[in-house]
Amino acid sequence: MCKIIGIDISKQTFDVGFNDGSNWHHLVLDNNEKGFKRLLKELSNNDWVVMEASGPYYLKLATFFYGKGYNVCVLNPLIIKRYSQTRLIRAKTDKKDAQTIAEYGAQYRLKQWKPEPTNISKIKQLYTVLELLNKEVHQSERQLEALTATGVMDKDLKSILQGIVSYLTCKRNKVEKQIEEIAQSVYKSTLDRLKSIPGIGTKTAIMLTVITGNFENFETHKQLIAYVGFSPRIYQSGTSVKGKGHICKMGKSQIRKLMYLCSWSAKRCNKDCVDMYERLLEKGKPERVIKIALANKLLKQAFSIAKNKTYYDENFNKKTCF
Repeated sequence: MCKIIGIDISKQTFDVGFNDGSNWHHLVLDNNEKGFKRLLKELSNNDWVVMEASGPYYLKLATFFYGKGYNVCVLNPLIIKRYSQTRLIRAKTDKKDAQTIAEYGAQYRLKQWKPEPTNISKIKQLYTVLELLNKEVHQSERQLEALTATGVMDKDLKSILQGIVSYLTCKRNKVEKQIEEIAQSVYKSTLDRLKSIPGIGTKTAIMLTVITGNFENFETHKQLIAYVGFSPRIYQSGTSVKGKGHICKMGKSQIRKLMYLCSWSAKRCNKDCVDMYERLLEKGKPERVIKIALANKLLKQAFSIAKNKTYYDENFNKKTCF
């Protein structure tokens, strides 16, 4: 019988909890290769190593055991949080969390984890840096604007701030160029297909390709829409509770923002989106609701085109869509 090894991981250490069939065992090990090798002594070939996606701290451990041929499962932390709540667990310690993860793994079907391709991992890291640079550029520009508005800003200080904005902008452009170069070298055919969709540009095409693992991580467009965070969320109970519907934003905010912006141009140049826009507008739907619907439509088109390995055709037979 295989064991489920629950791991609660942090920057310096990780707690291990598992049941050998008769007793619960608990270990506290260093989050480095020495600690990983120590845990190896407790494992058999068919055991599962289960952990949460805790920031970047889980990645070395998960990659190590995947490389050794073990079953590795990485869970969304929200899953374990909700599981703990359903069991009315009040204690919140690293030891208890490791045990809870192991108990969850023993009750539910686990999905095998595997490392992302190197290019996708690199692009994601570059996107993280790009987001930081965008924030710093924006903050520096606002600071320069605010001090200039006083009318008494020192010339040397103004020169310094202008230099900072120029430097950060240069670095941002360099990162954007690097992202595009890597994506074009590896996923050119997918990007060309996605960019054939009216309303989707290069940045959005790259982001879609990266978050979907070149569209290999999802089997249906509904899974992709849920991952992005555009799935409708209904709040209703009995006859008295009828909350206002809205989208469930438990997804990727970066691509959600890009898709929402794409819907602005798609309502003018994408035939299917134009038809949908006019139809929903006649029904009196608010502009924001319509644009979310258009973003969903674009995601469906992107998924279908990428999976079918074809290009956008406004007369495309919808029966062949996924």
